[in-house]
Amino acid sequence: MTQVCLVGDDEVNLRYELLSRETARDALMTYDLREPFENTVAVETVSLGAAVALLNDLNWYLVRFVDAALVKEPSVSETEWLSRDLAAAVRDDHVTPDQTDRFLMVYGVEPQAVETEQAEPESTGPPRLVEPMLVTRTGEVIPEYDLREVDETLVVRVTEDEFGA
Repeated sequence: MTQVCLVGDDEVNLRYELLSRETARDALMTYDLREPFENTVAVETVSLGAAVALLNDLNWYLVRFVDAALVKEPSVSETEWLSRDLAAAVRDDHVTPDQTDRFLMVYGVEPQAVETEQAEPESTGPPRLVEPMLVTRTGEVIPEYDLREVDETLVVRVTEDEFGA
């Protein structure tokens, strides 16, 4: 299964914006919506082609409410995501899967914490993606995320144009 994850703009509640509009609601109706990260909407599709088609169907909403549209295609990588543009390039055979791993955007992943009367904050809700960093993979090595201290990262493969933009 190919996964799609839409990362909402900080200024909007992405789930509300998508589901409050008939066309987006209709496009998402057949999917089981999840929220793997704060202010995201994620679905599983049957293929890379179906994932790109869904993103195309939602384009009007993506331009207005989404910071990033990510696709995880197991035939490319089990752990790393693709940007929307890179996913479309792979689907259209403009690049092969083994040509996708050089240019990266790495997000920090922070747990949500709520202060309580206890000594340690409680983790509630999905973690959030913070401050993406552009890096270039050297061989098998991904440079360490250094914008803030995080326990986890999310790696997104991007096109050379997205990397240079």
